[in-house]
Amino acid sequence: MKHSHTLSRQCLPRAMLALTLMAGAGGAHAQLRLPSINLPLPQRLGPLDADRLGAGIERLPAIDELRKLRLAEVGELLRRHRDVLEADPRGAPVVRRELLAWSPSTAGLAAARAAGLAIAREEGFDGALRLVVLRVPDDADTAATLARLRALDPDGVYDFNHLYTGSGSGALPAAAAAAATGAGVTAPAGAAPAGAPKVGLVDSGIDVGHVVFRDAAIARWGCAGVAHPSAHGTAVAALMVGKSARFQGGAPGAALYAADIYCDGATGGSADKIVGALAWLAREHVAVINLSLVGPPNATLERVVGAMVRGGYLLVAAVGNDGPAAPPLYPASYPGVVGVSAVDRQGRALPEAARGPQVMFAAPGNNMLSAAPGAPPFQPVRGTSFAAPLVAALLAGKLAQPDQAKAAAALAALARQAGDGASVSNATGYGIVGAALRVDPAGFRQ
Repeated sequence: MKHSHTLSRQCLPRAMLALTLMAGAGGAHAQLRLPSINLPLPQRLGPLDADRLGAGIERLPAIDELRKLRLAEVGELLRRHRDVLEADPRGAPVVRRELLAWSPSTAGLAAARAAGLAIAREEGFDGALRLVVLRVPDDADTAATLARLRALDPDGVYDFNHLYTGSGSGALPAAAAAAATGAGVTAPAGAAPAGAPKVGLVDSGIDVGHVVFRDAAIARWGCAGVAHPSAHGTAVAALMVGKSARFQGGAPGAALYAADIYCDGATGGSADKIVGALAWLAREHVAVINLSLVGPPNATLERVVGAMVRGGYLLVAAVGNDGPAAPPLYPASYPGVVGVSAVDRQGRALPEAARGPQVMFAAPGNNMLSAAPGAPPFQPVRGTSFAAPLVAALLAGKLAQPDQAKAAAALAALARQAGDGASVSNATGYGIVGAALRVDPAGFRQ
């Protein structure tokens, strides 16, 4: 077991639980982080037939083939959007000519100006903390400028503006639509009962007109208030708060605070948009937040995540679908984040699901349905993206406000529910939770 040395990462008392989030990020930093994709499933099945659905899943491509596909998708994305995207030295997509600075000092900003950088925009975070987006001159190389800036200010925290994926079909955004940069918050789409728990979502847009959200209270952020419904965001949100005559998510009475960081744009899912969404959720005191997205390590995003974990938030993240031998993906592999893997109907870890000490829990992620825009209104889903929201929903009712001690207690209680609290595996962490929340295709009719 690799988990006995991870106690301090979750700030839990030793007598309660030794949580399991050692993120093995050292040597892996030199490796390319491929975007995680949700595996292909039969589409437009009409009245669902469980046998046909199962047959389609069994013909999934090999993990090695999926990695090749992702490499090709990265290359195609960079070719299609070379005006706004480029690759970092490891090949990961980043926003072209943008660098991120975490709470830079006066000397750090002076160093940035000396390197020819200008401030493009800022995002305040929890008092004096802030994220500053720096613009690289058109005649300068982004990677070389980052290296120079780090040399000028070795105490500062600087990085690329990396892209994180998980929206739409699970692949990188293919549309070239212009992304709205402004943040807009709409009024909740319904009134939550007094004292109802809150739960946060950082993902793509939601089809709030879907039947499962008819009675849901949903506050939205991002895209200057313009709705961009997507299949991924709709499915994940439904697994959290959706409810209809034949479908129920994990926390149907909770108020959902949903941030769309994609907005159908080529630069959607960038690190600065994730930080903006987390800052909004922090202002709203949403203590449990789901992030079904993955990407490379990023120094500035790591600081934001660390600040929230220390502040008593529970960040729940999918560990990714790049296979058991893949290097760790983020934010699930950051210290203190609740990493979630996925299992099938028999409780077996999905073959494409990541393995490692970043896995704290597993939940259903196959042989299940969730809401979908359009017709039919329910579609099969598969992958760790759809297991994480079930865990977030289970935690939502246990943490009303950010609080470090109560967050630790909530995790300890869920770990006891998952198993005996003693055995931990790299495949399912402390065990499987939320098995009863699976909406099985067998017997389900549209």
